[in-house]
This record gives sequence, structure tokens and C-alpha cells, in this order.
Amino acid sequence: MPAATRTLAAVTGAGAVLGAGLATYAACEAQAYTLRRVEVPLLPAGHRPLRVLHLSDLHVTPGQRRKLAWIAGLADLEPDLVVDTGDNLAHRDSVGPLLEALGPLLDVPGVFVLGSNDYFEPTMRNPLRYLLPDDGRRHTDTPHLPWRDLVAAFTGSGWLDLTNRTGALTIGDTTVSFAGVDDPHLGYDRLGDVTGVAGADRHGDVRLGVAHAPYLRVLDAFAADDCDAVLAGHTHGGQVCLPGGRALTTNCDLDAARARGLHRHPADSRPGDPGSAWLHVSAGLGTSPYVRLRLACRPEATLLTLVPRPTPPAG
Repeated sequence: MPAATRTLAAVTGAGAVLGAGLATYAACEAQAYTLRRVEVPLLPAGHRPLRVLHLSDLHVTPGQRRKLAWIAGLADLEPDLVVDTGDNLAHRDSVGPLLEALGPLLDVPGVFVLGSNDYFEPTMRNPLRYLLPDDGRRHTDTPHLPWRDLVAAFTGSGWLDLTNRTGALTIGDTTVSFAGVDDPHLGYDRLGDVTGVAGADRHGDVRLGVAHAPYLRVLDAFAADDCDAVLAGHTHGGQVCLPGGRALTTNCDLDAARARGLHRHPADSRPGDPGSAWLHVSAGLGTSPYVRLRLACRPEATLLTLVPRPTPPAG
């Protein structure tokens, strides 16, 4: 065999081994469920901290026993509030297993919005397409999932449905007002119903915006409407990232640098700036049921501890 052919064969073989190794690692990482803990200074002075469990993109299928058991264990955190930013389902038989896993968390005050994967049955797609510019196509031609059953179960447990709606909850000595929208990725959001004159009650101690997908039009509207923070998911943190967790895509128009975690919006704003807000994007717990891989981006839920804002210096 000529030397050039041997070299090509060796390189090809090494690439295949490396690719197989990365795929194996990414399949394992997709089950490396991780709890993040983040502190956010946005309560009025003198208020006790609030523990907010942010869940997103669970993408549950009935056979995911390990994931469901991990979700069930989150009740031990004893949060004061649960915020669910959608894409709970990935199978038509997922509602029952999901509700069983949430268990006592459904007795905690909670709010929710839905994502596209709550509405429509997932299909097999080329995962590399997510790295390409958004062509505007949305897969709304598949069968509906039982999202109405999910909504009925959540609202029956006392959680507030923020699908293009506002609401408020009083937790201890803190009243939290909310503005939420239906999935912006599908274009279902009606910001005019929940911001401006028609927007959320401004008498709350804290105002939170809630959305599934963190599109800039939604973040801009919530920040301009004096929300203290916006909670969203959808991005999966990039799902397959470069070493160090640098996202390659967000599957929306949010910049990749803010694909997950706590940031400001606008990105260059500081606390106290007019028309700005905190932004927390959850990388979520799930994947596509057909491509269960995550790389340099562990699946997560986040316990956000809301604490009082720093006291401005006198004078």
C-alpha cells in the first residue's frame, strides 16, 4: 500500500474513533443532570430571600426513568416558587410520568408557559440544521401532543397559566407579578396583551417576564415594561458546544454569549439602568428524543435565590 494511502487510512480511522468517542461522551453527558445555583439581587430591601426553581425543556418521554427520578428529587430543595418555561413533553404519553415526577412541586406556588414541543409531536430532523440560519420554517404539521391535559393538570394544581397572560402571587412578604407569552418561536406571543397599558400589575414587589424562547423582541418589550427579570429556556444552552461551553447557536436571535445562565438585557446594561432587566436562560434538561446528545453543556435545572438589591450609598 502506498504511503499516502496508508496515511489517509490512518487519519480516517483516527477520525472515526474520535467521532465515536465524542458521541459516546455526549450521550453520557445528556444524562449528567446538574443543579445550578444562582443568586439574583432584585428584591426590595428587607424582604427575605425567595428560592425560585426554574425548570425548562424537560422533553420527557415515558421511558426516561433516570431523568424522571432526578426531577422528582428536586422537591427536596423546597423552593418557594416554581417557574416552568415550557417544552415539557416529547411524547404523547408523557403527561402522566411528568406529573408523577413533579409530585410535591405541584403543591408549591408556580407559573408556566408552553413551548412548541408541548404542542406538536417531535420528528426526526438533521441536528446540523440548527447550525444554519433560521429559514423560518416551523414543524406545525405533526400531530398535537396532549398539551391541554398538561395545562389542566398544572392549573388544577394551582399554577398560573401565563400564556399571553398576566398574574400575581404573594409568597411570604413578597408579591410577585408576572407577564408571560405563548411560544415566540412559533410566533404565538402577543406582547400587546401583557405589556404597556394592558400589562402586568405594577404593584408587585417584583415583576418577572416569562417566555419559552428568548427572542429579542420579547426581551426588549419586557425590559422596557419595567420587568425586573426575564426567565426563558429554548436554547438548550447551545446543546453541542465548544470546549468551555461556548454555544454555537441559540435557535433564536439571542446572541450565543447569552445562550444560558444569568445575564443582563440589554447585554451592556447595568442594574438600575432604565429599560433593563436581569435575564436568566435555562439550558434545560432534555434533548430531542431522536438525538440524545449534549456536549460541553450539561442538562440543568436552576435554583435562583432572589435576594434584596444592594443598598445605594448614602448621599
